[in-house]
Amino acid sequence: MSLAGLGTILARSLPPEAAHTATIKALKAGIGLPKVSPLQWNTPVKLPHAGLQLFNPVGLAAGFDKNAEVFEQMLRFGFGFVECGTVTPRPQPGNPKPRLFRLTEDAAVINRMGFNNEGLRAFSARIRHAQKRLSPVGANVGANKDSEDRIADYEAGIEAVYPYAHYITINISSPNTPGLRGLQDKGALQELLERCGAARDKAQADYGQELKDEGRFEEEEDWKPVFLKVAPDLDATAIGDIIEVLRGPGHWLSGLIVSNTTLERPDTLKSEHKSEAGGLSGAPLFVKSTRILQEFASEIIGEFDLIGAGGISSGADAYAKIRAGAHAVQLYSALVYHGPDLVAEINKDLAARLHADGFTSVEQAVGADLR
Repeated sequence: MSLAGLGTILARSLPPEAAHTATIKALKAGIGLPKVSPLQWNTPVKLPHAGLQLFNPVGLAAGFDKNAEVFEQMLRFGFGFVECGTVTPRPQPGNPKPRLFRLTEDAAVINRMGFNNEGLRAFSARIRHAQKRLSPVGANVGANKDSEDRIADYEAGIEAVYPYAHYITINISSPNTPGLRGLQDKGALQELLERCGAARDKAQADYGQELKDEGRFEEEEDWKPVFLKVAPDLDATAIGDIIEVLRGPGHWLSGLIVSNTTLERPDTLKSEHKSEAGGLSGAPLFVKSTRILQEFASEIIGEFDLIGAGGISSGADAYAKIRAGAHAVQLYSALVYHGPDLVAEINKDLAARLHADGFTSVEQAVGADLR
């Protein structure tokens, strides 16, 4: 039985979190793993500001591989890149169970996980093996719920994963850690980026010295790219404030990931779980997250790289994100309903849509709807 088939059975027979745990165990055991070449669709793309070269623009979003346990296995399904985490400095159990809900009728998920993870020490020990991967592996860093200085947690996260991850994401947009989204406010965001920029500078200096000490100085890489992951629940003023901070003196971020889950509940939801607290992801998030992506892109495309996330379950969805301004896309919730074979389906359809519209590269289609 393929892993995709096993995952479908698990999704139907086990509670959501138990199914996810079983899937991680199956992946670690190598059950039914394919080896899909991420090159086969001939859709390479380079994120210009991050300097990331992707074999294809379809990535795995954070939240699936929280502890950096199965990024190598997930790359075998054809993802162009994989993002691990969210990881916090200290291990934490997350919020009380149940905290993960399938909204099957809506092809959606609600979660209030609360950054459950094993902490930076265990995470860093595993993600160090990402260095040799040809497809980028990112690290998504967050703050402990009970931290007295949450920005210090992001500083610690950046410094810990910097030598190993191909890129880093600062996650200030989860709705499941009380007060975390307040870091998106203008003043708080300015302080966050100032301090995290200094942490990145220190991490780069330490990394360069480590390479020199090991006689590998000629292998020193450029600065590791860092992204900021934002919420979809932003109004025009909040979007303008974020852009103003990004463009501020000494700005150093490579770009944004748009977006995380939403606290809103569309009237179209049918599932009995629609009123559960937490962040909503999956198909109902697609329109809203794409609109927010396009609002950011209309102002900053060409200045920063954009990764589009939220509700992607088809090649048409991925293509819409790219035309709205995304250089690459991420998905997770759709795997719950379609299994990991969906990655190949999306890439194949995306390649066909690019060709049908006369684009000879992904880059040519980025922001096409803005022109």
